Amino acid sequence: MLPRSGDVLEVTRSASVQFVAPLLFRVIRVHDWPTYDGWAWLDGYALNSAGDAVERRSIFVRVDGLRQVSVGAEQRARAVRRTSRATASRPRTLCVS
Repeated sequence: MLPRSGDVLEVTRSASVQFVAPLLFRVIRVHDWPTYDGWAWLDGYALNSAGDAVERRSIFVRVDGLRQVSVGAEQRARAVRRTSRATASRPRTLCVS
């Protein structure tokens, strides 16, 4: 089954020989580009151990070699708090005509 946008995956050597060290990856999109049967191009973000996006990447992987990881409630709550703080600290602009 193809991953979907928002899925967090563990990408290991079973997905492609280039991933000697496991990679946590949050999917942005799955390209519909023609490729070998069972393989796919994915766009997304490499994640650190805290679940924060550290690098945007496009990867070519064997779909059967991907393992879906559930993102814990604590990580989701942390992401929401970070987003709320960033929005609250943004300077507001006032348009005067």
